[in-house]
Amino acid sequence: MLAALCVVLPVGTAPLALADPPAEPAVQPAGNPAPPPPGEGAVPSGPAGVLDTPDGWHIEVTGSNETQLPVAPLTTAISSREYWVAGTFTGKITGSGKTKLTGGTLEAGEQIGCGIIADEGQINPGLSLTPGIRIPFTGTDPSLGTGISLEGKVHLKPGTVTTVAIGKKSFKGTTARVTITGVRIKTDQCAGQSFIRSYATLTSSTDNTDDIITYLGVTKSV
Repeated sequence: MLAALCVVLPVGTAPLALADPPAEPAVQPAGNPAPPPPGEGAVPSGPAGVLDTPDGWHIEVTGSNETQLPVAPLTTAISSREYWVAGTFTGKITGSGKTKLTGGTLEAGEQIGCGIIADEGQINPGLSLTPGIRIPFTGTDPSLGTGISLEGKVHLKPGTVTTVAIGKKSFKGTTARVTITGVRIKTDQCAGQSFIRSYATLTSSTDNTDDIITYLGVTKSV
């Protein structure tokens, strides 16, 4: 008797499915810190700087939307002062002067005052030797003591004002504007309280004259 043996072979095999590894989160490139929320560090603006020239022109420079926010200095030095600043400064010339205007310049920036300046320091090392002998003297137990000391000095000087010019615009005509946003400024070697205020200087020119007026913002103590 013949026995029939039937073997069934699969036509094809499905490949094994391997789970893909989870995608790594995208790395965000490092950049400048985001600006502070609106209103944080906001300061009031000062009165406009106004000048009526002998030629009959009316010159005016103003500030608005100003921000002065103290931030941690990138140097991490305790004698550094750093600020995040912003503002809009506008100059205009009106009137019916007798001379022909040729344009001018508008410069805007910040002034940082420091009450006490830390000048160069000085460190003087010292070494002392102290011999000793026990009583009664046996000839085998003399002693010698040593000591090391450091003496430091920091020279303090009267305060000073640092003027940081941020933007300067040359213009033709009768109006000019400088807008500052997200600018960091700093001063070093400040050992006392610091003060900051904005400024904007408008220069109106003719062929043979310059008329200059400066706007000063409200002083902020930090």
